Amino acid sequence: MTGVLITLIVYQFLMLGIGWWASKRNNDSEDYYLGGRKLGPLVAALSASASSSSAWSLLGVSGAAFTWGLPAIWLIPSTVAGFLINWYLVAPRLFAKSRESGAITLTEFIAGPPGDPARRTIMRMGAAVILFSFTFYIAAQFQAAGTTFATVLGVEQGTAIIIGAVVVLAYVWLGGFWAASVTDTVQGLLMALSALLLPLLALLAVNGPGELLRNLAAESPGGLQLWTSQSSWPAALGFVFGLFGIGLGYPGQPHVVNRFMAIRSEQAIVQGRRIAITWACIIYTGMVLLGWCGRILVENLGDGEQLLFTLATLLLPAVLAGVMVSAILSAIMSTADSQLLVAASSVSHDLNDEPGNAAGGVSRARWVVLVIGLLAILLAIVFPDRIFSRVLFAWQALAAAFGPLLIITLWRGPVRPPWRIAALASGFLLTVALSWTLESPGDWIERLVPLALATVLALMGSRASQSN
Repeated sequence: MTGVLITLIVYQFLMLGIGWWASKRNNDSEDYYLGGRKLGPLVAALSASASSSSAWSLLGVSGAAFTWGLPAIWLIPSTVAGFLINWYLVAPRLFAKSRESGAITLTEFIAGPPGDPARRTIMRMGAAVILFSFTFYIAAQFQAAGTTFATVLGVEQGTAIIIGAVVVLAYVWLGGFWAASVTDTVQGLLMALSALLLPLLALLAVNGPGELLRNLAAESPGGLQLWTSQSSWPAALGFVFGLFGIGLGYPGQPHVVNRFMAIRSEQAIVQGRRIAITWACIIYTGMVLLGWCGRILVENLGDGEQLLFTLATLLLPAVLAGVMVSAILSAIMSTADSQLLVAASSVSHDLNDEPGNAAGGVSRARWVVLVIGLLAILLAIVFPDRIFSRVLFAWQALAAAFGPLLIITLWRGPVRPPWRIAALASGFLLTVALSWTLESPGDWIERLVPLALATVLALMGSRASQSN
């Protein structure tokens, strides 16, 4: 354990050092929120990818594959589809149009220009949605950080959550968007290394792909099954469509699409999309493969989300196990830092839609980062939940609130004010209501119905604006 601990300590000091360096580059609010719109392709691609993937990608996906078996294969095309949608459909248009409008947050972009009758209402509603959703989302990341420290180092869970959260809060407080983006790049590379190395070692440990497939086939009487139960065709399709609903949610994630507003050029988008999509294929294929191998290598594992820790210590020497644990912390931090920054921008920028002192805006944003972080720590300690489910709840709420409006605005032009308000409110509220009251195979109802309703309302508002 000494080697693991040393690796973790070095890694945390590296993150804090990046935060201190980035603090020297913040001169105004646009620097703090968008890095001066100067991100290169590598940083934009890896920071957007890492911030979208979170602990859910390493712990949640490998845990789902361990629990579900072969049906987890649908997680790969569903998540990669989200990357394709964002980088091919959203990134080029949002890059251009956000510069035209001068918007520095996603909420400000869909709210319309100054003077728009719905602007203030949309910005306040958007800020409320982001604060609600990100409190749950960030709590899941801090809980995952606590699980990491508690499992590997034997630290008490509450103390471990606080340790992981303090590091994230410190470098976001110092460096803002620059710190979040550069640390996310380092973390994205480390996540990719882990998703290549550990699944390959696990595959060797189970004696290769052939043996893995034979074991998966032997688990069900009918051979290889692509859904989680011997259910009806409608239920099986619901399971698959529900997973693809995860991919459809990518355009609605403020902490991801703000990289498209910050990237420096159209050429950087072309280069960045190649990096991002390659990264996604490595991460999700690797984690699904790891979960499948874990079904053979590990017995009596009560919580599938502990699989990566278990296999890292089983298959690797201490120092490399420390690198794997650092990769888990990377996934956690790369999402938590970006979400803290977006949540701060929602309060300090979107809720104060008035010209003002730029330095004051940065100072206010830093205090908001601290307050939101403390609320998330409290939620993680007092009301713990599964990482997989908590992340997807927040993900879908954001997706239905912002995704349809963003896509329609980019591709069809402005949506009239009443329809814009209706689309945002209905998408968010229906997601929350369905999540708390209704169960469906693959959660397809809560993931697809609110998206569909918000899309229809946005389309109707867009058509109405074009006819006038």
